[in-house]
This record gives sequence, structure tokens and C-alpha cells, in this order.
Amino acid sequence: MEWSDLKYLASYSIPASLAAGFLLGGVFYWFTPIFTFLLIPLMEVLLPVNHKNLSKTEKEIKNHLFFFDALLYLNLLMVYSVLGYSLWLLSTVELPLDQQLGIVFSCGIVMGSNGINVAHELGHRSDLFSRICAKLLLLPSLYSHFYIEHNFGHHLHAATPEDPATARYRQSVYSFWITSVTRQYFKAWKIQSQLLRNDGLPFLSVKNDMFWATLFQLGYLIVVGYLFGIFTVLYAIGIAVVSFLLLETINYIEHYGLLRTKLPSGRYERVREVHSWNSDHIMGRIMLYELTRHSDHHYRASKKYQVLDNHETSPQMPFGYPTSMVLSLLPPLWFRIMNPRIPEKMKQLAA
Repeated sequence: MEWSDLKYLASYSIPASLAAGFLLGGVFYWFTPIFTFLLIPLMEVLLPVNHKNLSKTEKEIKNHLFFFDALLYLNLLMVYSVLGYSLWLLSTVELPLDQQLGIVFSCGIVMGSNGINVAHELGHRSDLFSRICAKLLLLPSLYSHFYIEHNFGHHLHAATPEDPATARYRQSVYSFWITSVTRQYFKAWKIQSQLLRNDGLPFLSVKNDMFWATLFQLGYLIVVGYLFGIFTVLYAIGIAVVSFLLLETINYIEHYGLLRTKLPSGRYERVREVHSWNSDHIMGRIMLYELTRHSDHHYRASKKYQVLDNHETSPQMPFGYPTSMVLSLLPPLWFRIMNPRIPEKMKQLAA
């Protein structure tokens, strides 16, 4: 392991910002949103872009270092610690509404960045432990269906109209939130049904992951209500909504306006490096465990985050993912910056 590998510890700075908010209280309950959407984008602009890829030897070494996996697994403890303390604080301490909202938003950001994002990485692993961890990390966000839809839907249909998680050309992020959230959920049930049929199993099978996901999510809310009071369930739901909208904002910028060509056979061309937006801005890379090298992730989904490559032919975002997420919340500005960067051929496909 090299000292430079410690850069991924920066991903813990978001839950650390919430811990600082807990210690300082008051207006500092809003420190996590400020840190995430103001300070990180500022650092992203100031720090250099790094396009360098690892050598074959470096990849072989880093691919087998447990350190990189341990960084992911530790998020499980961190996420549930933050969640538990947030719900306890909201249920036991009399706080003004603005401070309550600050805690909900802050905890939701942690559930999205260190919960869903890490679950995405672990959900592509083949070992059972990683997949269990992925499902546990999705649970507080009430987004367990993401495991099914992302692995068996998105990676097959990315950059096509059939993919709920691909934003259309000139679609605003707010419209995308609605279409992606609803379509992904119902598509996850459809995919699950097809998987069971492929295995010759009935819908009411113990291998129906969507059934278990629904049961565990209801169980989670019941436990929250039992431990912290019925009203606290509303806080838990609010935290979940913030977290999965954070995920959907990332989904929005990953494939915005990019489309694959439909072949005469009726099938779509293979997913290539030109069908995902990439960014090598260093802050976004380390905060999101290299999610910003998205083309290589789609090329080989099982490839671990620490060895993902940059492809020169991939469309590059002018900013990192954190900054781009902020820009996406201002649709006229987003369209002005991003629309000219979309290949004309793909614009014609969208017409």
C-alpha cells in the first residue's frame, strides 16, 4: 500500500462533517449540506484534474489489497451510527424546525454518499458478504430495489429509452427524479418476476429479493417507531427521501442526453465508453470511490473502484460530479453548459 492510497479516507469527511454538527449544534446542523454542496465543489475547482491510469502491475497489486475493501465495509458501521444518533437526537431533544430539517438533510446526505454509493460498489461483487453489506446499506434509504434494477436493468439498458436511470436530452433533474424513482421501482418488480421465471420458480418464492426487501424495509420502520416513537418514523422517511434523491441526481448526470444507436436487428449497440459522462476531478473521484470513471465501470461492472481507468474517448464533464450535481439543480444553467457537449448524432436520436 502507498501513502497516496489514503486519499480515499476523504470519503469519511461527509459523516465527519455531520459529527461536527452534532458537537457544535445550532446552525451547524446544516454544516453537512454546506460542506457537500459548497466546500467540496470549491475544492474540486481548485484542485488539479488527474487523468492518469494505473499500470498493469499497480492494478494487480491494488486489486488484492484488503485495505480498499475495508474502507467500504467500515461505512456500514459509520452509516448506522450516524443514523441511530440522528434518530435518537430528533426523538429526544426539543429542537426548532430549522435544526430538525438540518439533521434530516445532513443524515440523508450521509445515507446517500456513504450508504447507497458504497452499496452500489459492493452490490457488484460476487461474494455473499459484500452483497449482504450492500443490501444493509440500502435499507435506511428505503431503496433496496436498487440492487435488482441496477444490476439486472440499468447495466443492460443504460443510455437507451428503456432505462429509467438515463436522463433524456433537455429533461430537468426535477422531472427525472419523478420518472426515475417510479419507473425503477416498478421495473425492479418486473425484473424480479422474470428472474424467478428463468429459474422455474413461482412469484411467492423465498428467492424473491423484492419480497424480502419490502419486508425488511417495513421492519426497519417498525423498529424505528418502537425504539424512538411513531413520529420519528416520519424523520426516517425524510432521511430516506433525501438520500435516494441524492442518488438520482448522480444518476441524472451520469448518462444525461447520451443514447445508444438501435441496430437493424432491433437490439441496441453495445454500451461503450461514449455512453457515460466521466470526470477526473480529484475530489469527486475520491469522495465517490471513483464512481466518476463511469464508462469503465459500465465496461466491466465487477472491476473494483481502485483500478478503474479513464478513457480518452469518453465524454468528459467540465466539472466534477459534486459540482455538476449542484449545477443540475439549475436547469437553464445545466442545459447551457451540457447540451452543446452532447454529440449531434445522439441529439438526433432523442428527437
